[in-house]
Amino acid sequence: MSPSGTPTVRPTSLPDLSGRTAVVTGANSGIGRVTARELARAGAHVVLAVRDPARGRAATHDFPGSSEVRRLDLADLSSVREFAEGWSGDLHLLVANAGIMAVPRGRTSDGFESQFGTNHLGHFALTNLLLPHVRDRVVVVSSAAHRVGRLDLEDLNHERRRYSAWAAYGQSKLANLLFVLELQRRLFEAGSRVLVTAAHPGWASTNLQGRTGNPVGDVLARLGNRLLAQDDQGGALPTLHAATADVPPAGYVGPSGFQETRGAPTLVGRSAAASDGTLARELWTRSEELTGVRFPLAALAG
Repeated sequence: MSPSGTPTVRPTSLPDLSGRTAVVTGANSGIGRVTARELARAGAHVVLAVRDPARGRAATHDFPGSSEVRRLDLADLSSVREFAEGWSGDLHLLVANAGIMAVPRGRTSDGFESQFGTNHLGHFALTNLLLPHVRDRVVVVSSAAHRVGRLDLEDLNHERRRYSAWAAYGQSKLANLLFVLELQRRLFEAGSRVLVTAAHPGWASTNLQGRTGNPVGDVLARLGNRLLAQDDQGGALPTLHAATADVPPAGYVGPSGFQETRGAPTLVGRSAAASDGTLARELWTRSEELTGVRFPLAALAG
């Protein structure tokens, strides 16, 4: 049952993933944990990329199949580089799932606004650093909140704008979808067969909610979880679909139910801004400048 007491859709059988390796960021709880567990159940060797390895190991206590835990802090580019430098061998599936939502103003270790730095720049750097190893697919978890996001290329870190936790979150989730769009374009241009897809979980009850620092907003979020949300198993379905099903390049998967809040996964629409190829290319350039990480064209061409 979902938190609201209504039935939720459960993860169904996935294709046989034996012999494949997957990385899932933020996999020690919520949607990430369910995603990692179900990929392992399907036969993949799953690497849980998490900030706290002890919590990651605890999360795998009931995992079927093969899994391991490695440390990754997306809010610290040195940690991102260390994770990527420690990788060897093929990586068939990278699921960029980790994120923070509507938190008070903060900064990453590198000085970026915390939501943009963690949700977008951390995954931007990680993906590009791992791309030479990726053989099949990259999945980026976005949000329906991308529709309220506004990307200010001259103030991505909210240094001049008045900070709003939800506006910053929306910007980071819009950036996720623009990243998918431009990454897929670059991979096609490089002759790569790697597929890039996106997903959003709808309204899923996880530990992301209730961390705004606003007592009233946090209470309302928890109330919404109880009354409207599906559980983390239902919330993971779009990610699992985007990771394993026949999805078009840069396809975006979300729930099929009311207002895309819950239900079986299906292809969904995105905002006009999230479909803007020019904006996607401009964001890519700024992201390279901020992270110092670039698209590994030579490695892919080789």
